Amino acid sequence: MVQFHNRPSVADMRAMKARAEKISMLYVSTLEEAAAADAAGIHMLSIEGRFFTPEMRAAAGRCFVQVGLPFGGWSRFNGEFLASADDYLRAAFHVMGLGADCIYCSASYDIQKVLCDNHIPIVAHVGLIPSYITWTGWRAVGKTATEAREVWDHVKKLESIGCFGAELEVVPDRLGALISTNTPMIMLGMGAGPGADAQYLFAEDVLGHTDGHKPRHAKTYRNFAAEYTRLQAERISAFKEFIADVNTGGYPQPQHNVTMADAEYVALTADLGL
Repeated sequence: MVQFHNRPSVADMRAMKARAEKISMLYVSTLEEAAAADAAGIHMLSIEGRFFTPEMRAAAGRCFVQVGLPFGGWSRFNGEFLASADDYLRAAFHVMGLGADCIYCSASYDIQKVLCDNHIPIVAHVGLIPSYITWTGWRAVGKTATEAREVWDHVKKLESIGCFGAELEVVPDRLGALISTNTPMIMLGMGAGPGADAQYLFAEDVLGHTDGHKPRHAKTYRNFAAEYTRLQAERISAFKEFIADVNTGGYPQPQHNVTMADAEYVALTADLGL
């Protein structure tokens, strides 16, 4: 089991909420992003299970790390599809052993409860839930009083089974604030307004290289897309220059070669009769 050492704990995150301190959160998928988040002082990271390795945990440093288990998908940790509570429990224990600080799970209440009953800090999902999108479509959730009450009830159900927190995605700002101030859970807001406990963005949106749709709540701070385009052009140019050198004899040059003493070469050719 990876030890906490100086990393924040669940108790620390709850204390931040109690003090009304804002929590910064990023979704990252590379070692470089995780290390940059740690160096910058980001409080919390979300990392998919397929990206989570001991190296990723080390790169994340003092960040509190949420690791996502695939919803009904194949888990590389135990080599099977996650379907039953036992499947999720085995995968969750493995991830916690690698150093996860909490587990994201959007499965059914009964599966989430089994994980909670085994003292695993669980982050659920309310509002716009991507894994349930076929039922709702891509839209804001909770704009009517009836639907907002459904989101509220969902949060209260998660409280009752012992969840540590929940991602609160694309709900009206007033609903986000109302829920966050009326639950002990950490509400990780993604498009849920300034009243959520945490503000959660994807690193690709922050860095300006979003692949696909860029959500309304995303904010871009750098233009990495242009830099990646420039780097790709430079890669192609470098490869073309290499091809040209190979064709013209420009590579390899003497400094790239291993030399052999004349006497040794003469001895070799004499031995071979050449």
